[in-house]
Amino acid sequence: MKSVRSMILAAALTLSVASAALATPTGQIWIPSPDAKGFKEVTVNLTYNGRFSQKSEAGPSYFDAGVVAGVLPFENLKLEIGADYLTSNLQNDNYGDNHPFYFNAKLATPEDAFGIKGMPALAVGVYNLGTYDKPEVTGSTRQNIAYGLVGKTFPVIGRLSAGGYYGAQRALAVGTNLKNNNSGVMASWDRSMTEVSDKLWLAVDYMSGNNANGALSVGGSWAFTKNVSLLLGVITYNPFYKTSQGESIPGGKPAYTTQLFVNF
Repeated sequence: MKSVRSMILAAALTLSVASAALATPTGQIWIPSPDAKGFKEVTVNLTYNGRFSQKSEAGPSYFDAGVVAGVLPFENLKLEIGADYLTSNLQNDNYGDNHPFYFNAKLATPEDAFGIKGMPALAVGVYNLGTYDKPEVTGSTRQNIAYGLVGKTFPVIGRLSAGGYYGAQRALAVGTNLKNNNSGVMASWDRSMTEVSDKLWLAVDYMSGNNANGALSVGGSWAFTKNVSLLLGVITYNPFYKTSQGESIPGGKPAYTTQLFVNF
């Protein structure tokens, strides 16, 4: 990051096309990544996930302002904690907008940690820890998604990551279905495209589960400076979900995402 002017430019680009996001820790496009912040590293993010369709069944768009910080002074074992303010700007005007704060944490080891050559990156964490839980009245923001990931970088190919997650059944339920939609797999590919520019990074990620978070995402980011980057992507919710009788797809219609990251 060379100047305040670069930060202002990136922020303007993000806010001009802003839409919806998960309240997540250090991640890929939509799901967490095996990475975690080092000691005293802090990242502020501004995310907007917006729907391509304006129809009511498309679902609301979301704005997310979050911060993630590294808190462990170790090279081979990293712990980050974070908080997010997630809102639809009252498009939903329900318990979600009225209780917009979420929290997350992640413990991770980098590749080749502890001097073990070839060791993959490992991460365990929780996110979407909401503050409201009255499902018998209105609903719950306490998705409390716990996950584990393994990641490995390969020559030419890039990094492949995979794992699974488990969340609160009543917060992730779709309609009256309280089963089989609060767990699933997470997988991703990401790579720095140094053949083009060391500032360009591309990724694809997937989260199963047939809940509001299930999605296939593709996108890329550009680092304007060392500390400022902007990610653009497309999120298709539950692309393999089979509908019947005109029901809506969990998560809603596809959305675009713009994510501004500022590192300190």
